[in-house]
Amino acid sequence: MARIRIPSTIAIIFVTVQTGFLLFMYARYSSFMPQSEEKPSQVHILILSSWRSGSSFVGQLFSQHPSVFYLMEPAWHVWVTMYQNSAKVLHMAVRDLVRSVFLCDMSVFDAYMPWKRNLSDLFQWAASRALCSAPACDSFQRTDITSELACKTLCGRYPFSKVEEACRTYSHVVIKEVRFFDLKVLYPLLTDPSLNLKVIHLVRDPRAVVKSREQSVKALARDNGIVLSTNGTKVEDSKYKVMQEVCRSHVQIYETATLKPPNFLKDRYLMVRFEDLVRDPLSEISEMYKFADLSLTPRLKSWIYNITHGQGPGKKKEAFKITSRDAVSVSQAWRNVLSFQKVKKIQEVCKGAINILGYQLVDSEKEQRDLTLDLVLPRRQNQFSWSSFNPKH
Repeated sequence: MARIRIPSTIAIIFVTVQTGFLLFMYARYSSFMPQSEEKPSQVHILILSSWRSGSSFVGQLFSQHPSVFYLMEPAWHVWVTMYQNSAKVLHMAVRDLVRSVFLCDMSVFDAYMPWKRNLSDLFQWAASRALCSAPACDSFQRTDITSELACKTLCGRYPFSKVEEACRTYSHVVIKEVRFFDLKVLYPLLTDPSLNLKVIHLVRDPRAVVKSREQSVKALARDNGIVLSTNGTKVEDSKYKVMQEVCRSHVQIYETATLKPPNFLKDRYLMVRFEDLVRDPLSEISEMYKFADLSLTPRLKSWIYNITHGQGPGKKKEAFKITSRDAVSVSQAWRNVLSFQKVKKIQEVCKGAINILGYQLVDSEKEQRDLTLDLVLPRRQNQFSWSSFNPKH
């Protein structure tokens, strides 16, 4: 299909005008809105993470729930259209798109996909069970566990209008995004009276992230350039400059949410470590569901067990796919794969994140290879929730 590229200058002007209008309408609405008005009927969940941190897996934990309308990284369309800009410059456009999706207003994609569209034009659409079942597609039921391959085969030609139609029929709208690097960018959404937004902040040991990123070097090159503001030049990140920015963003997000946060963040931020999730899936997932006002169904319990108890760490060609793997082995694979020299460099650029997120540094190759040495530090239950963080610890 021929793709129409919108000049970045025109796209930025469009987004700026759109944002100004939204801010004007929000200010006008807020001044007349009664303080006692009830929350919106839908619950909005943002899975906030970075590339190769297990966010696709966590996204599926929500996507397969029969009450959830899920989209995986819709802001990909912003970045691929305006790739010559920096991540910071694109924050506003990404935030506006995410807000529109939460409100089931899919006209926001007109700026990035002006042609006549099908479901298959939406980035990673088949990762959404909601777009593979009624009313978006007639081939599956809402209670089915769907696969991307089956969905692509049966549902791709349905019209794009089905995205908005389906979204409006769910109690929960969940978005997974890797393109926010500052929690304060989300403040307008967290204070927006039309949204009932909660944030799940997913983190992973930076050393494991690097190991996973090395399986996807070419796929990440353009995004790396946007993170490093290279004006459209692709970057392979051999010097870990992107990882340094990723680690810095996780620290910023976590500290903003836990060190003297604004009142509107209370009970609306939950930090989850990928390693804790794969070690005790049902317990961690139950906590996430409780945070999101969802219940774990028997079918989901069975699927979660199967998806986390496969054989081996998975193949390189499956880097962006959710397949049955030995999840604990996946989380520890970096210890045997990466050289100690690489590990030392990663620890240098991400030392702050490793410390604050609860991981143990290694001082030798012997420590790195010794799998009896647990490098994921224990945490008290709910240590990383908004209400229980103690900066002295």
